[in-house]
Amino acid sequence: MNDATPIALKPHASPTPAAARAAQLEDPGFGKVFTDHMVTVRWTAAQGWHDAQLRARAALSLDPAAAVLHYAQEIFEGMKAYKLADGGIGLFRPNENAARFARSAQRMAMPPVPEDLFLQSIEALVRVDADWIPSGEGSLYLRPFMFATEAFLGVRPAAEYTFCVIACAVGAYFKGGAKPVTVWVSDDYSRAADGGTGAAKCGGNYAASLLAQAEAIAQGCDQVVFLDAAEHRWVEELGGMNIFFVLDDGVLITPPLGGTILPGITRDSVIALARDMEVEVQERPYSFDEWRADTASGRVRETFACGTAAVIAAIGEVRHRKGAFKVGDGSEGPVTRRLRDHLVAVQRGVAADARSWIHRISRGD
Repeated sequence: MNDATPIALKPHASPTPAAARAAQLEDPGFGKVFTDHMVTVRWTAAQGWHDAQLRARAALSLDPAAAVLHYAQEIFEGMKAYKLADGGIGLFRPNENAARFARSAQRMAMPPVPEDLFLQSIEALVRVDADWIPSGEGSLYLRPFMFATEAFLGVRPAAEYTFCVIACAVGAYFKGGAKPVTVWVSDDYSRAADGGTGAAKCGGNYAASLLAQAEAIAQGCDQVVFLDAAEHRWVEELGGMNIFFVLDDGVLITPPLGGTILPGITRDSVIALARDMEVEVQERPYSFDEWRADTASGRVRETFACGTAAVIAAIGEVRHRKGAFKVGDGSEGPVTRRLRDHLVAVQRGVAADARSWIHRISRGD
């Protein structure tokens, strides 16, 4: 498929009535209120990318021997469309999502989706389902994903794939909204190891984290924190978010990227905004023992996690096998609040977009 070839538009014959949609948008929660449409594009070794369609959201049909079901060739992204302060619609750094999607594809031996096609698909879906973007603090969460569809049994890269984009109206990621979360430090499980798929956004990474996340929930926590696989010493990331530590001298520390940590777009944005505020940011290893000792001494004043879904969330309490400790007084700190408010203001078009991060989308006719 030529990147400039338009996506065939096949709108839903019976979209959700306005009144029913408005009722769902009153309290959408997260990840359960889906829009009327989706985009699908096929790839084969013989034809490349072709058969691009925007059509009614519907169940997908798969052969039981489809490679994704057996060998887990699957990747995805997470991104949001926002209502901007001037009434427009904007995506936040979608080119970065396209680039990471391509890197994930390469790691999983899948064909990369050209950036133009990736953005074209996102834009088409947002235009047709723009009325699903909630007002207030809500947004439209977009889920581009790709999976192997070739029917065969045998360990090799598939020769057929489907790229798909769906969307859902969302509110706050954590129950109760923007309040400090409690995390559980896992001693028993690792998220990724050197040479593995930690830097790829693939479903297998998340599947492997679910048991540890269930353990965290059983301990009364919102999220799990993973340590490195080799020594079980160094803090890496949460189950679905990157992590930052705010020191008493104003320095911001975050674990370095090195193949085991997902290169978060929100993480990169936080680093850039912090440096704009003349905050020193250090990307360096930071151990759990340091975190615990520095919190006890008051050297660590704040800890927060960040990601597309939750944006920035303060960590108020840390639980582990040998006990628990609060970060500061357990509430959101001023640096966390300042960074979150600034980032959200940029995302929603309230603050100046000095770095041209907002990608505007014109509404459909």
